Amino acid sequence: MASTRSSFVELTDVTRTFKTKFDSVAALDEVTFSIGQGERVALLGRSGSGKSTLLNLLGALDRPTSGVIRVDRRELNCMNAEEMADYRLHTVGMIFQAFNLIGTMSALQNVTLPFVFGGEARSSRRKKARQALERVGLAKRARHRPTQLSGGEQQRVAIARALACEPSLLLADEPTGNLDSGTAAEVVELLVDFSEQNNTAVLLVTHDEELAQQFAHRTLRLHDGRLVESS
Repeated sequence: MASTRSSFVELTDVTRTFKTKFDSVAALDEVTFSIGQGERVALLGRSGSGKSTLLNLLGALDRPTSGVIRVDRRELNCMNAEEMADYRLHTVGMIFQAFNLIGTMSALQNVTLPFVFGGEARSSRRKKARQALERVGLAKRARHRPTQLSGGEQQRVAIARALACEPSLLLADEPTGNLDSGTAAEVVELLVDFSEQNNTAVLLVTHDEELAQQFAHRTLRLHDGRLVESS
């Protein structure tokens, strides 16, 4: 389950249990694997297999019930709230299938939003946001709101928002799920280019076997919260 590259992300016996009224359910059950610096890994699995739970843990949006998660030698389990916020701002970028853009804000404003929460100066955050939009080919659409953009353009804005802080780890949750095949291919090419140019580790969640093969150096599979296969 380990990468042949030097490990940048390491999960060791990671379990995440959720309690119900009468019982507890293990969304993840002793999951162990690593991702190398600059490595692109695809994560496959049916709905309910634990993929989203895993992304939330790596994105520091949740904590494991047991086990250890390290990213760039930092143990996420031991971070306090301030350290987790700093990690989310500077180390990890997240891309979602639903785009999660704010409809009343322009593309530029949506991309600058994480920097606003981080307290960065207005001139600096706008410069970084413009550079990120240019990187995804949307410099001329910076003032457009999401309703004025196509689905592919909205996903590019979401990608620009994730890439603006130049993360060392990129988490992508079905980033092409709402796109046609042509636009999906363009989005995948963007992610590959960014990973290669910046030596960024990427974990891509997808249901698409063909996409996984095209995108990833390696494929992981989850079934009922357990890692069952790696290739």
